[in-house]
Amino acid sequence: MTDITRVASASIDISTAMFAPQISGLVAGEDLDAVAPCYIKPGDGKVWEANGSADNDAAEVVGFTARAVDAGEPVTLFGAGARFKFGSGLTIGAIYFLSTNKGELQTTASTGDSTGVAKAITATDIVVIRANGIGG
Repeated sequence: MTDITRVASASIDISTAMFAPQISGLVAGEDLDAVAPCYIKPGDGKVWEANGSADNDAAEVVGFTARAVDAGEPVTLFGAGARFKFGSGLTIGAIYFLSTNKGELQTTASTGDSTGVAKAITATDIVVIRANGIGG
């Protein structure tokens, strides 16, 4: 398992953001990185960075953040079909999985994610292929 390094300039592609399923009006439960896979915690209804270390609520990716967000601030999550600049040297066509490290993606399946949440479409860009509850 290898985590994919998120570039400092990670960002959403505006042309796909207009059409991708999204949930707005949410509140961050912690500081969230840009382009982080996230879930909504049942106990408090806030957005937290997802992780695949166990097959539990934290592995239920609802969507990805478009930008970094501070805890307590509003956040919108983007679902399947949203395209993001994410890394460098990505393998085109490769499926990426929810990492065992929160808010990250990795190259192999994890306990919490055996199907994958993103696919590399260029050497730098991913597209969300699965987001539970919004477009996936």
